[in-house]
Amino acid sequence: MSIGKIVGIMSGKGGVGKSSITSLMAVSLSNNGKRVGILDADITGPSIPKVFGINNKRIMSVDNKIRPVKTVSGIKVTSINLMLDNEDDPVVWRGPLVGNMVKQFYEDVDWGELDYLLIDLPPGTGDVPLTIMQSVSLDGVVVVTSPQDLVNLIVKKSIKMANLMGTNIYGVVENMSYFVCDECDKKHYIFGKGGMEPKLNELGVDLLYSFPINPDFTELCDEGRIEVFGKINFDLCEKFSHVVENKIGAIKVENCCI
Repeated sequence: MSIGKIVGIMSGKGGVGKSSITSLMAVSLSNNGKRVGILDADITGPSIPKVFGINNKRIMSVDNKIRPVKTVSGIKVTSINLMLDNEDDPVVWRGPLVGNMVKQFYEDVDWGELDYLLIDLPPGTGDVPLTIMQSVSLDGVVVVTSPQDLVNLIVKKSIKMANLMGTNIYGVVENMSYFVCDECDKKHYIFGKGGMEPKLNELGVDLLYSFPINPDFTELCDEGRIEVFGKINFDLCEKFSHVVENKIGAIKVENCCI
């Protein structure tokens, strides 16, 4: 079992579309022929299975190894929601239990051969992000934010946490950056414009991509059909994939053997 690159996707707070961006990263890389897995580490708010339409499937254990569930396009996924009897059951656990569950998802899952393992971290700078940065050899993290000043203030905490832990920061994806009107074909910056990049420059972090508010993308996530997005909006998906791959760099499968 070998993994090329392990990338964490984190955010300073919830509600910025971190899991959606994680899913889009996985789909974009998979469309380019890469072997991709997603470890859904957002234990108390898991949404990855719903986005891919696999929420009715369940993880199996074979020979003391957890077998991830595969999506339509072959992306491998582990999530606590794939182990619950009912997907809407709450996970009422204290921090150490959550951290141990995430470690088990990493160590005891038969990931097979992967080019990328994306870890969808819970929002904030609490137990789980700390546990992963301490126990998993992350190649780097991508931070997801939205344009509001309040979120921009909080995202600095994630960046500073990664720096404190010695974790490489690939850059920031600004989600819900703008909206393109169907009538006038102009960009409308609903949450404000241009506030993030100067602040990131001060921190020495790149703005990787400004992802627009896209009704098709939102609808496909709700329907569990995110893997169709590349066909509906090929240009947007292709540009995003190009940025992600260029920043993360070349695949080196020998980097991590479990």
